[in-house]
Amino acid sequence: MRAAFKRITALTHARNTEFVRDRSAMGWNILLPVLLVAGLGFVFSGEGRPLFKVAVFPAEAAQAQEAHPILGLRYAELVGVADRQAAIGKVERHQFDLLLDAGTGEYWVNDSSPKGYVLDNIAVGQGLTRNQVSGAQTRYVDWLVPGILGMNMMFSCLFGVGYVIVRYRKSGYLKRLQATPTTAFEFLCAQIASRMIVIMLVTVFVYVGTDWFLNFRMVGSYANLVLVAVLGASSMVAMGLAVAARVQSEELAGGLLNLVTWPMMMISGVWFSIEGSPGAIQWVAQALPLTHVLTAARAVMLDGAGLAAIAPELTVLAAMTGGFLLAGALLFRWGAD
Repeated sequence: MRAAFKRITALTHARNTEFVRDRSAMGWNILLPVLLVAGLGFVFSGEGRPLFKVAVFPAEAAQAQEAHPILGLRYAELVGVADRQAAIGKVERHQFDLLLDAGTGEYWVNDSSPKGYVLDNIAVGQGLTRNQVSGAQTRYVDWLVPGILGMNMMFSCLFGVGYVIVRYRKSGYLKRLQATPTTAFEFLCAQIASRMIVIMLVTVFVYVGTDWFLNFRMVGSYANLVLVAVLGASSMVAMGLAVAARVQSEELAGGLLNLVTWPMMMISGVWFSIEGSPGAIQWVAQALPLTHVLTAARAVMLDGAGLAAIAPELTVLAAMTGGFLLAGALLFRWGAD
């Protein structure tokens, strides 16, 4: 056991040293997310499109627009929700302009929301019971920051590991390593440890730097947020290792990694919420680790969620890490045919 630990430590140190010496790659990992957050925060800092977002409880009532006149409004996006209390919290933060309980005839509105004020005036006189909530608006940049940090983590995990493994295999480094007592599982553990150290340091640096000039929302525990980041990064590093376990061509590795990263970037909730999207899209999104990372991170940062609230996401990420790592160890090939 001690010998295996020493081998993993030595491999981790070697990979860290290799990354630090590549100044351009390290600098780009730090600079890219900062530029994205600053640029998108500036572009989307205005009022946005004049579109109402109405939450409807229960979810199936959102499809029956004849159930109540307010559901037939033009320019209103209807989002069916299964958890009424969670939806009330989103009305407080201006993420929903109005919440309608189609069963009881109640609705919730935030007076400090301009769109909520308009919908409130439309709802008056329609036989609904009014409930008022209050809360500060969540800016788009507050919602965006976890997505940008998660996306940067995803690219660093997948490409930072996948390409390296393939390069090692093509150069014959893995063949030479195979002649040592190192096992495939030890090598993969070392790669995970090395990438985790780099990712966590870069993510903390970017988080502190962007918070310094954007002052984004952080309500929950930093310890919970770190736990989400650690499990999220480990799951995506393990995924990168599984993808590159047998690949011998850098071109094929790039194609496979793009095949994995683009769906996560589009439907995991990096740029926009997938609430209200077709069921098939949401089902696919739940199979992607980045979806669970962002769901848990936003719950901690925007809602102040505790461990119990994010336990399902943490459990899924831990299971994905173990599954991908096992698959990578079983499929791993030291050298080219």
